[in-house]
Amino acid sequence: MATVIRWARFSVLILLIFSCKSKKIVTDDAVKENLSAKAVIRTHYQNQIRFNTLSGRMKIGYFDGESTKSVTVSLRMQKDKAIWISAPLGVVKAYITPNRVSFYNKLQNEYFDGDFSYLSNLLGTELDFGKMQNLLLGQALFDLKTEKYDISHTTSDYILKPKQQLALFKTLYRIEPENFKIASQQLSQPLKQRVLDITYQNYQKINNRVLPNEIIITAIEGDSKNIIDLDYRSIEFNRSLNFPYKIPKGFKKIEIKTDAL
Repeated sequence: MATVIRWARFSVLILLIFSCKSKKIVTDDAVKENLSAKAVIRTHYQNQIRFNTLSGRMKIGYFDGESTKSVTVSLRMQKDKAIWISAPLGVVKAYITPNRVSFYNKLQNEYFDGDFSYLSNLLGTELDFGKMQNLLLGQALFDLKTEKYDISHTTSDYILKPKQQLALFKTLYRIEPENFKIASQQLSQPLKQRVLDITYQNYQKINNRVLPNEIIITAIEGDSKNIIDLDYRSIEFNRSLNFPYKIPKGFKKIEIKTDAL
């Protein structure tokens, strides 16, 4: 039960993290069989999205195997500095910076304010603001330039696997051939029966910038599965933004014990 609760909290935290017309991109480019792993990785980073601020709305769906919930939230992001989310009427707000993870819930009169150590312990590897930002933008969570990869392919994706997988922590990346963005990335801890699968259903082009259209996050531990569906809407770039956030007085702090993980 404790492990299920920890994964549920992790899923909820990602959910909290989670105007011009957009155009869905249909991948017509074919996979080129002669491309090396280095070439695919180099192009992936050359094509990463460049912007100062991003704002819009995000529809978030959550399924825990028993019930389904969904909500549309306001999203604001300043590249490399802040991610801000607000549910309707400010019932739930989240504010994430490179040094801080914070959110509050007016329905439960509670809040969390801390660093990334809880999530890092949960995944068994260092997690930081950059990795959370990469998840939302269709970039590899971890730096692909620090390892050597074997490459294979399907008719629709390049598949990258580390030449030397760690015994306790394994990764796999699929990269689509049109924009060289992530099609899916999977992190697993076999001994703990944990899998985190992040799938990008498609991409959209907004002002010549390529952004995920829909992201499906599946967190599995043993027989427990939680699914989060993120759907971007009405996205704009480089507006002047503020990030209003203040934890209400009298709320109870959520205490998360990482030593039990």
